[in-house]
Amino acid sequence: MRHNPVEPSNTGGNSHSEQNQEPGQISHLSMNQISSENSPTKVLLVTTLASFMTAFVGSGLNVALPIIGKEFNSSALTLSWISTIYLLTTAALLVPAGKLSDIYGRTLFFKAGIIIFTLSSLLGGFAHGELMLLISRGLQGIGSAAIFTTSMAILVLVYPPNQRGKAIGINTAAVYTGLSSGPFIGGFITDLFGWEYIFFITAIIGVLIILFAAFYLKAEWKEERTGKFDLTGSLILLMIIVFVMVGISLLPKLLGFGLIVLGLISGVGFYYYELRIKNPLLNISLFKENRTFTLSSGAALINYSATFAIAFLMSFYLQSIKMLSPKEAGIILITQPIIQAIFSPLAGKLSDMFEPRIVSSSGMAIITVGLIVFVFLSPGLSFVIIVGNLAMLGLGFALFSSPNANAIMSSVEKKFYGIASSTLALVRLIGQMMSMGIVIVIFTIYIGGRQITVANQNEFLQSTHVAFILFSVLCLIGVFASYSRGKIHK
Repeated sequence: MRHNPVEPSNTGGNSHSEQNQEPGQISHLSMNQISSENSPTKVLLVTTLASFMTAFVGSGLNVALPIIGKEFNSSALTLSWISTIYLLTTAALLVPAGKLSDIYGRTLFFKAGIIIFTLSSLLGGFAHGELMLLISRGLQGIGSAAIFTTSMAILVLVYPPNQRGKAIGINTAAVYTGLSSGPFIGGFITDLFGWEYIFFITAIIGVLIILFAAFYLKAEWKEERTGKFDLTGSLILLMIIVFVMVGISLLPKLLGFGLIVLGLISGVGFYYYELRIKNPLLNISLFKENRTFTLSSGAALINYSATFAIAFLMSFYLQSIKMLSPKEAGIILITQPIIQAIFSPLAGKLSDMFEPRIVSSSGMAIITVGLIVFVFLSPGLSFVIIVGNLAMLGLGFALFSSPNANAIMSSVEKKFYGIASSTLALVRLIGQMMSMGIVIVIFTIYIGGRQITVANQNEFLQSTHVAFILFSVLCLIGVFASYSRGKIHK
C-alpha cells in the first residue's frame, strides 16, 4: 500500500517524496522538515505534559468527591456521574475528533483540545453547584477527546520508526505518573486549599502547555481530502457509545442489559452503513484487512477489561478486610503504577528492537499470573505477597501497554494515524467500563445492596475470587490475541 500525500509544514505544502513510503515510515526529507519546525524532544515534552494533566485531574478529583458530595449535598448517583460524564463525552467524540484532525490538522485539534480543557478546568474551579461541575467535566471530556486522538499521532509523526516505541513509552509513563500521583497530590490540595484548587492547578498546567505548544509545535499535518465529513456515521457512533457505556453503568438492572443490546444492534447498522458510503467516518477495511491493527486493538480491549477494576477491588480488600486506613491502602496500591511508570520507557524501547507482539504478549502473560495470585486473596495473605504481586502487575502493564500502542500506530499508514490513535483511546475507555461492569454484576449477586464490612467479608472475598478468575481467563485469551498479530519491523 502507498500513502496519500501528507502535509508536514506550516504552509500546507505536500512532501512529494513521501508518496512512495512503506506504512509507518517517514522520508529523509520529511524528517529534516520536521526537525526544523518541531524538535522531537520538545514535541514529546508538550504531549507528555498533556498526558500527565488529563490523567492527574481525573484521579485527583476522585479523592475529593466525598468532600464535594458533602458541600453540594449530592447523591451517590450524582457523584458517580461527575466521573462518568467525562468518560462518556471523551469516548463518544474520540473517533469523530480523530477523523476531523486527519482532515483539518492534528496540531490544530491538539491545541484546541488543550485550550478547551484549560478553560473547562477554570469553570470547574469556580463551580458553585452540581450542574456547573457536571458541565465542566463534560467540556473537559471534549478537550480530552481532541488531546487523546492527536497526541499519539503527532508523536508517531515526529519520531522515526526506530525511536517511536521509546517515545510512546515515555508518554505512557506520564499517564501512569498522573494516575498514581493524583490521589496523593489531590488529597493534599483538598486538605490544604479545597477541592477547587485541583481544577485551578490543572488550569495552570494547561496554560503552560498552551505556551509550550505555541513555541514548540508549529508544523501541521493533515490529509488532502475532498469528501464530506461523515456526520451521520458520527451520530450513529455517538448513539452506540452512549447506549453501551450508560448500559454498563446501570448493570445488572434490566434497563442496563436493554441499552447494551440496543448498542450492539446499532453497531451492526453502523458497520454496514460505513461499508457502503464514499467517505466513511471509520474505514472498516482497516479492521478487515489489517490483522495487526485489529488484534492489537482487541488485545488492548481485553487488557483493560481484565485489569481496570484491580485497584477498585484491592482498595476495598485492604480497607475492609485488612483494616488499613485509606492513606495506608494508597501507599500499597501506588506500587503498581510506579513500577509501570518506571519500566514503560524501557518497554517501549524494547518494542523498537524486537517485535512488539513478543514484548506485549510477555507483559500480558505476566499480568495473567498476577491475576491468578489474587484469586487466592484471604484475610491472612501476607503484605509482602500483595506488594510483590502489585509490582509484578506493574511490570506486566509496562511490557504490554507501550509496545501494544507502538504496534497499533506502526501498523497503519500516516493518513490513518488520527483514527488509530482515537481507536486506541476508545477501546481503553470501553474496557475500563466493561471491567467495572463485571465487578458490579458480581457484587450484586454475592453482596446485594449491603455495605462491604467485616461482617460480610466472606461474601466479599467470594466476589473477588470470581472476579479475578474471570479476569485471569480474559487475560489468558488476550495473550493469544496479542501474540497472533502480524509483524511490525520490516
